[in-house]
Amino acid sequence: MLNRMVKYDDDTLDRTFAALADPTRRALLARLARHDALSVSALAQPFEMSLPAVMKHLDVLAQAGLVTRAKTGRTVACRLVAEPMEDAMQWLAHYQRFWGEALDRLAAFVEENACLPDPQTGPEAAQPVTLRASPSGGASTRAPRRSTPRGHSRRN
Repeated sequence: MLNRMVKYDDDTLDRTFAALADPTRRALLARLARHDALSVSALAQPFEMSLPAVMKHLDVLAQAGLVTRAKTGRTVACRLVAEPMEDAMQWLAHYQRFWGEALDRLAAFVEENACLPDPQTGPEAAQPVTLRASPSGGASTRAPRRSTPRGHSRRN
């Protein structure tokens, strides 16, 4: 299966998945997907973080090739670049096919076994079951329930 797999640039995929792993960066990309371009300050506006923190996230996105920045005067505009995500989607699609086939085989197995006779209702079920007594002869009892679950306690 590996020899049929399309060759992907591991460094590009690593950077793409690392960039997409952070929820703030995904939110920045989502904002850029709704707009053709946004200035850095407009992009940062709804986030409760400093502008330098947003800039660091944009640096990671730019290094992954997911964002381009263009400076006009004193304004830096950001744009979404979808190609690295498309490559990641193709890589994921390869494994989606694998899991789809595996799940189809599992469903077929379950359906085949669902048609087998149930031992609870078959001829064996009519046989009486004999229960044996405990070798100690004593009755089994459950431990009393604790009021709180076990866990670490603070003791001085």
